[in-house]
Amino acid sequence: MNLSQLLKAVRLHPQAVTIPASWAQGRACFGGLMAALLYETMRAKTSPGRPVRSLSITFIGPAEPEVPISFEVELLREGKAVSSLLGRAVQNGQVVTLMQGSFGAGRDSVVDVPALPAIEMKGLDESTTELPYIKGVTPEFMRHVALRWAIGGIPFSNTPSRNMGGWVRLRDEGGDETFSEAHLLALVDAWPPTLLSHLNRPAAGSTLTWTIEFIQPVPSLTTHDWFKYCAQTEHARDGYGHAAAALWTASGELLAISRQTVTVFA
Repeated sequence: MNLSQLLKAVRLHPQAVTIPASWAQGRACFGGLMAALLYETMRAKTSPGRPVRSLSITFIGPAEPEVPISFEVELLREGKAVSSLLGRAVQNGQVVTLMQGSFGAGRDSVVDVPALPAIEMKGLDESTTELPYIKGVTPEFMRHVALRWAIGGIPFSNTPSRNMGGWVRLRDEGGDETFSEAHLLALVDAWPPTLLSHLNRPAAGSTLTWTIEFIQPVPSLTTHDWFKYCAQTEHARDGYGHAAAALWTASGELLAISRQTVTVFA
């Protein structure tokens, strides 16, 4: 199943979604997919006209592939313009992913500060280092995502750079489906932790907490489009790293601002 098919499944049957092993990340389901499915469930409980503004995600424990997961949402408060919701992904009676979401309608405001320009990077034709899907070596979910390096080093390349990024898009999504915030979540989290490029041998790394903010409205895009991404390590020590990132359209329009605390076991 591709991402769009899984999003449809969670809309129809949120209490029992089974994620295929092709979406695994080590022993767990890919975190970006878990966030996308929980967001999709949350969006269905939100009043129309209130797009998502921010999500705060904590990966409590690994969600197992091929085992049913229940995606549950609680409406905490619905104000005049902003709705606050809490989402849980539950498997075998345990919470595995927790998400707090803020959805808000736009307001008239005298404040209008444009986004900083997109970071300069090599074009698609110049970014030739694409992380391949290699069974048993790369995470299984990489068969669904294409990453082309333009900034920094690939994981385990002994490249002590603060920055990592390049071009990203979904693979095998079928027709040109409309791109949504759920697809965006999967693309942002598809990139490995920036800390992994500092290592000279394979080691595990994973996201502990993740906050992502969305620029609204999302422009008209499709699931076949390429996007620009860049993350910067701000600090790392004691097995934890802190990184800030952004995702832009191919033309440089800002789509999302992201922050993650990651763990690295090396």
